[in-house]
Amino acid sequence: MYSLYLWLKAFHLCAVIFWMAGMLYLPRLFVYHSTAKVGGELETKMEEAEAKLLRIIMNPAMIIAFILGIAIVAINGPAYAGTGWLYVKILLALGLIGYHGFLAKTRKGFLNGGRPRSEKFFRRINEIPAIVTILIVILVIVKPF
Repeated sequence: MYSLYLWLKAFHLCAVIFWMAGMLYLPRLFVYHSTAKVGGELETKMEEAEAKLLRIIMNPAMIIAFILGIAIVAINGPAYAGTGWLYVKILLALGLIGYHGFLAKTRKGFLNGGRPRSEKFFRRINEIPAIVTILIVILVIVKPF
């Protein structure tokens, strides 16, 4: 059973890495998209890149990370009993899922020809997944409580 746990953990980590790469890159695409001319060539390229990033990388990686995370907790449940760090980690992961949904909704706003937010806004929110990921890694490795 321990071997299965390690395989699940390894693939969970891989999925999280792919998901976070997309979560860091999509707001950067939104920065370029927000400055592109409506109906122009750059806007068309940004719409295509955003769609592929979400559909091919981010959505599958998020789903796999979520499913494997549940499996890891199910297998190692007794070892996690009463650990506060796990609950905080789950809460932060759910926050990232919400952020993912926000990014997907924002993309739809661009598809309707709008500019949902400013370039500065997208530059600022680009740091959110990095900060949350750092917190999650610290919780999982250090287990401070």
